Formats: sequence, structure tokens, C-alpha cells
Amino acid sequence: MKVRFIFLFFLASKLAAQTKTPANYGFRHLQIMYQGDTVDVLIKSKPGSEQTVKPLFFFCQGSQPIPLIKTDGEKLYSVFPFTADSLTNNYHLVIVSKPYVPLVVNAKTLSSNFNYLDAKTNQPPKKYTDRNLPAYYVNRNLYIINYLQKQTYVSKKKLVVAGHSEGSTIAAQMAQRCNKVTHLIYASGCPLGRIMAMIGRDRATETDTDSTRYTNEEFIYWQNTVNNKTSLNDSLGDSYKATYDFSIPPIQYLLTLKIPVLICYGTKDASAPYNDYLHVETIRQKKQNFTFNAYIGLEHNFFPLTANGQPNYNQYNWNKVVTDWQTWAAH
Repeated sequence: MKVRFIFLFFLASKLAAQTKTPANYGFRHLQIMYQGDTVDVLIKSKPGSEQTVKPLFFFCQGSQPIPLIKTDGEKLYSVFPFTADSLTNNYHLVIVSKPYVPLVVNAKTLSSNFNYLDAKTNQPPKKYTDRNLPAYYVNRNLYIINYLQKQTYVSKKKLVVAGHSEGSTIAAQMAQRCNKVTHLIYASGCPLGRIMAMIGRDRATETDTDSTRYTNEEFIYWQNTVNNKTSLNDSLGDSYKATYDFSIPPIQYLLTLKIPVLICYGTKDASAPYNDYLHVETIRQKKQNFTFNAYIGLEHNFFPLTANGQPNYNQYNWNKVVTDWQTWAAH
């Protein structure tokens, strides 16, 4: 009995030693309770400067139930779409997990686009879709910021909030709601709302009269969304409520902001014309707090397009974009 106990103890210790934690990948990991939910928060700091007083750079990622830490043996897929090291020179970089999506996941267990799906339904977890709403994310993120700014290593003098794609809407609402936010970075967003981004993508693919049916289907979907705007039914993926709430045009609250705002987007993104429209409006309204970085010939994730209109993943531009963020936020 004693031998078996020692063997089991040895095996358990060996397995524990093999289990990687966020610390193994250079992150501080905090678990914060919010409305009964356990929220995973990752903080990336410059090694050796974890307790150095610096402001927060709070990044809101895009859509889909994608785990933050995706592993494949010794390989780690990037937590951020960019290399985070340069940002940590001046900031503590923060990112928050999606609700009810595990923090650390073997990539081989995920869908082809890294989505975490329920094994029984092959759909995102219901607790995720019920919370996949801008109001939930904004309130949760502001709660986390309030907690973090009480920590001794966090400066309150500056707070940069950045969001990409769906995250841009969340970031913009955070800036509207919270006077602690000093700088907003709105990247690859759609100032006229999600439904217009969906319509824009469909219009961009139209090559003949028959293809317009895809755009018409978006109008039918939008009518159903409006008719069921409070429904959390997730049989189509995102709930109607999520689509409706994310489709409220961010331009309505972006133009009310007084803090410095950086709008950045690729000119080949389907939402580029709407960002150009926002630019026109800021000029018309004489807004001096907006800066626009339009990346010529790049798409939604800042890749150039090949001759057949597909992203050229061999040309990675995210780090150039983030360098521009840092230069802008330094002023």
C-alpha cells in the first residue's frame, strides 16, 4: 500500500510539473470574480519590471470564443496578434479571457479557426453566448481596471485602451463610460456598426447580379434581428441581441469623446469606407482629438492581398501598426 501511494504521489508530482501555467509563458495570471463569473486576466510586463510603476495598456481582442493561451506541445500560439515585448517597455499590458472559455487549451482540441466549442453540441458554450454582449464586456473590463489601478505597480496617470475588430466597439464604449481612460485606439472597427460591416463584406465579394442574394440575406437577417433584439437564442452563432447591440453605430459615441483617439484600419478592409466617413465627419465637426492611420492596401488584420484577393500571410504588418500606436500614445 505504501509503495503504491509513493508511486501515485510521484506520478501526480510529475504530471503537475509537466502542466504549464501562464507564468511559464511570461504572464501574471489573476482570477477576479465578476457577477459570479471567474474571469481570467493576463498581465504581460517587462521581465524584472513586474513591480515597476507603469500605466496599463488594456487590449480588447476581437470576436469568437478563442482561448488566450493555445499550445501544441512546446509551441505557443501568440496571445496577442502582435509582439507584446515593445509595449511592456512603457506599460503593463492587459488582456482578459472570453467568458466560460478555458484560459489554457491544447490547440488540437479547437476548431480550425481556434474556436472553443462544446463537445456535445459543437457550438460555443451557452454561458459564453449569453455573455457575449458589449454591455457585459464593458462593465466587466471597467471593473477589472478599477481593481488593477489599486495595485501598487499600476500608475493612474495614464490608461490606454485599445481594441481590434469587435474589440474596438468595446474599447470605444469603455472610453465613453470611464474618465480614467486617457487614450483610445480604435483598430479595424466599423463606425456604423456590425451589420454594416457584414453588408460591406458581402458587397465586396459581388461579381455578378446573382451574388447580390448574399447581401439581401443580410437584410433579412437584420430584420429578424430587430424583431428579436433581446433574444439570446444562439442557434445561429451569435445571439440576435449580440448582433443588435454590436450594430448600434459606434460613431454616435466616438464623436462625443474629448480624449485623444487613434483610428487605424486597412484600406482594403470592408469597413474602410465607414472609417473614411468618420474621418470626414471629424473634419466637418472640427474635432482636433482624432488621428487617422489608414494602411494602404491592407485588409482587416493588416495583411496585404494577393492577386486573387486573399490575405498574404507572409507579409506581417501588426508590429508596424503597434509601433505606430506607441508613437502616437507617447504624445
